[in-house]
Amino acid sequence: MTRNDKNAVEVRGLVKHYGETKALDGVDLDVREGTVLGVLGPNGAGKTTLVRCLSTLITPDAGHATVAGFDVVRQPRQLRRTIGLTGQYASVDEKLSGWENLYMIGRLLDLSRKDARRRADEMLERFSLTEAGKRPVSTYSGGMRRRLDLAASMIGQPAVLYLDEPTTGLDPRTRNEVWDEVQRMVAEGVTVLLTTQYMEEAEQLASALTVIDRGRVIAEGRIDELKAKVGGRTLRIRPADPEQLAPMATAVREAGLDGVSGAQAVPDEGTLYVPILSDEQLTAVVGLLGARGFAIADIGTDLPSLDEVFLAITGQKTTSVDETIPQEVAA
Repeated sequence: MTRNDKNAVEVRGLVKHYGETKALDGVDLDVREGTVLGVLGPNGAGKTTLVRCLSTLITPDAGHATVAGFDVVRQPRQLRRTIGLTGQYASVDEKLSGWENLYMIGRLLDLSRKDARRRADEMLERFSLTEAGKRPVSTYSGGMRRRLDLAASMIGQPAVLYLDEPTTGLDPRTRNEVWDEVQRMVAEGVTVLLTTQYMEEAEQLASALTVIDRGRVIAEGRIDELKAKVGGRTLRIRPADPEQLAPMATAVREAGLDGVSGAQAVPDEGTLYVPILSDEQLTAVVGLLGARGFAIADIGTDLPSLDEVFLAITGQKTTSVDETIPQEVAA
């Protein structure tokens, strides 16, 4: 059995109630070692409740889960030494410096003073925070706090890392920095369970997806499989000559390109929309239009929105778990 054939996380029938509401309603999922599983869902779907159960912060009411070989209910102490967690909001102490935060966490993880100092220095350097390391965290930008939070989750060199909507509220540059760091962690063998509302983030990082709504798994599989269910991307084309919009749509519809089904012209926008599932289809459509002599003024692609994913999978708009769940635990 190779490394990636073994599950680092196994969840079977996990249930968690808050009053009359089931935040988790029989969740099953697997995460292979050294991979990223993206858990998608709207606010209130149960994603954060799942992470909190798997990180021993709360106890499930039913079901079974093992992480890195440890039972989350029966072996919480051993499990906590093998996992890292970064939540939706930075959890570091603003009154301490970045270095002091990391050193403190290292000591709480039973590292010796020498090892805790060494790991604090290593993590500050790795996350480009060395220059700011002695400053109070209260002086950090949001992106710097997020990087420090990630660094804190890595102090104990976890085998499994939970990232609960790690890029919420970040600007594109900082978001890309976080993505780069996650990819580097996975390359080093860390297993990641990533919760997110962003299809783009899931596509960038995850090798497989699980979609949750109202505490239930409603779809799972590889990214290309879920893309197929929601129509993949939409190719957006604006002709240089607005009069060519209708002929352009006709040319695409009648060409019979492999896997390309339909093209919709929207005269008010002067834009042609073509559903595609792959880069090969994108190339084929653009090549066809070029061969037919159509001049293109603008071209782009749109990823499906979360609403479109759920609409395709369930036939209804995304919904949230009952709002009677306490705000601090409903997520």
